Amino acid sequence: MEAPSTIKAIKARMIIDSRGTPTTEVELTTQLGVFRAACPSGASTGMHEALELRDKDPSAFRGKGVEQALENIRKIIAPALIGMPVRDQRAIDEKLQELDGTAGKTFSILGANAVLPVSMACCLAAAREEHISLYQYLNRLANSNSSNVTGARDVRLPVPCMNIINGGKHAGNKLGPQEYMIAPTKAKNFMQAMQMGCEVYSKLKEILKDEFGLAATAVGDEGGFAPNVADPEVPLKYITKAIDACGYNGLMGICIDAAASEFYSKNENVYDLNFKDPENPNKVSGAELANIYLGWCRRYPIVSFEDPFDEEDHTTFANFLAALRQEGLPTQVVGDDLTVSQVSHIQKAETYKSCSALLLKINQVGTITGAIDAANLAMSYGWSVMVSHRSGETEDVFIAHLATALGCGQIKSGAPSRSERCAKYNELLRIEDSTKIPYGFEAWK
Repeated sequence: MEAPSTIKAIKARMIIDSRGTPTTEVELTTQLGVFRAACPSGASTGMHEALELRDKDPSAFRGKGVEQALENIRKIIAPALIGMPVRDQRAIDEKLQELDGTAGKTFSILGANAVLPVSMACCLAAAREEHISLYQYLNRLANSNSSNVTGARDVRLPVPCMNIINGGKHAGNKLGPQEYMIAPTKAKNFMQAMQMGCEVYSKLKEILKDEFGLAATAVGDEGGFAPNVADPEVPLKYITKAIDACGYNGLMGICIDAAASEFYSKNENVYDLNFKDPENPNKVSGAELANIYLGWCRRYPIVSFEDPFDEEDHTTFANFLAALRQEGLPTQVVGDDLTVSQVSHIQKAETYKSCSALLLKINQVGTITGAIDAANLAMSYGWSVMVSHRSGETEDVFIAHLATALGCGQIKSGAPSRSERCAKYNELLRIEDSTKIPYGFEAWK
């Protein structure tokens, strides 16, 4: 019997992400080859997510260098992991946690940007060892790595939630909410979903150009258009118009990521929807904001609402979710900054009944088994799970395989534009082309 592959070497380097900011990349060597993985980076981040280690040296990359994270890989992580079998993912991830030594999965010593690409690369190597696709290997982990599994996770191609209008921290316009997305919920397969999304994206560009001029078709961090409008309902009107013009009324939903922590004032306990235009504030209470959102959900086909309130405002989250359910509206409430892909925060959200879905970002938790544990726990509560990219992305396609493996039926990876966004969608097209995996999210059909 052939001996299992072990980690022979780990090489770390700096690469540049989609915002022109340094990030970390790892090449892990086993007897079967070299396996590469890269770490993404967020702009609007939850206060409790795993730490992204930056050098803070103003003479290099304006303080955003990652040399310390790279040194942690070379001098601490690599020596400890060399010789370990790549198929024991939990042991590898536990060793990474042990090396860091901080409580929880904050990785405040080594940095999540040092730990995560190593964890990812080990999964790639193990899949090769098993002679299976990465999504198949991750599906095995999902079905075996946690006591929270309530049933076998079948692989499934996710509905792509495509970010077509950017605001908040992702764009240089006046728009407060961060993301307005479209989700081809009734597409027959992933290929058709991408066709629908691309057509609506293209039509929206025409509409915005005609209405606001060429400047409105400039794009934000995630490839969505960034018209310089302040009224947060305006994007919903134009997205609906584009959907209707393409003939997809009733076949496509709208998703919103408000990223409301970015426009919440803790001192005043108010939300300023015009926070990017301080001379013209539009401040509302949490209850008033919830009523605004409810009006949108009644008037538009909104199927998902992410981080509608501040990350510590569990009560308003819970009241909003209860109001949606009372009215029979089909909108899921997604926790991102609220839950930061961490088991303890998911448990807290379940106690409060704050949300009905988890946004899963692998760099928020730092390891792949940690991410899978978070997804499994959320699913055990009856929540949905949406796998997510970050605003600072690379060409790495790991999350396409993770979304397929979890069978969660939802992924967001930005607009059908910019190659670091399309890389994930293109990988899902390749997976669909080579298999007969079902598509979609049952609750949206």
